[in-house]
Amino acid sequence: MRALIVTAVTAEADSVVRGLSGPVPHPDHVPVDEHGPDHAPGSEPPRTLPGGYLIHRRGAFDVLVAGVGPAAAAAGTATALALAPDPEGYGLVVSAGIGGGFAPAAPIGSLVVADAIVAADLGAGTPQGFLTVTELGFGRSVHLPPAELAARAAEATGALLAPVLTVSTVTGTAARTAELAARHPLAGAEAMEGFGVAEAAAAHGLPVLEIRAVSNAVGPRDREAWRIGEALTALADGFRALGPVLASRGGPS
Repeated sequence: MRALIVTAVTAEADSVVRGLSGPVPHPDHVPVDEHGPDHAPGSEPPRTLPGGYLIHRRGAFDVLVAGVGPAAAAAGTATALALAPDPEGYGLVVSAGIGGGFAPAAPIGSLVVADAIVAADLGAGTPQGFLTVTELGFGRSVHLPPAELAARAAEATGALLAPVLTVSTVTGTAARTAELAARHPLAGAEAMEGFGVAEAAAAHGLPVLEIRAVSNAVGPRDREAWRIGEALTALADGFRALGPVLASRGGPS
């Protein structure tokens, strides 16, 4: 079955597409070269979904640019899932992109595959501390990817297997870093879209993965220390290794 890979911005999608450059088994996989020398076999020109979402097809994968933040990610993912072009639809959803890594476990340039996708700031502040939306009784704050598939993905890519936090505001102070680390001591990375993608996938009864390439350390904001280019290269390399793992997977479970 086809997999939907959801990114926030075009640079991330381009890296994923670059990584998916090897042969990908799929019934629709046919060489396509009339679009130019840089057009990978088995791919098609990108198309635009309602809402302006750009989606690239590469073999067994569709790579979506959904926008920044959990709300945009959820809306874009839900749109793509509802408009799945093939009769069999999608069998898997993957949230992918760059993010911040929690030192020392996830250094810049490394990869993190989520064993839990956590809405880290969805809830309420109280004098006693933060309460998750689950603790408030209003929903869920964690999605669990299929454990075996997440472990295989981490092994194939050399990634850290750890929780990935979804935040609406990127961490930029030492105090916020300490707070998140205290509440989520095993966290490997933070980003802004995973939980939104996971919510949309769950609404369609689909499993979800998240993979992040680390561009900066979670901590006080220091743009000069960011290594976005290095992270995008790591993301492409990760999907070069991850593609066969995802393509060999069957339908939803």
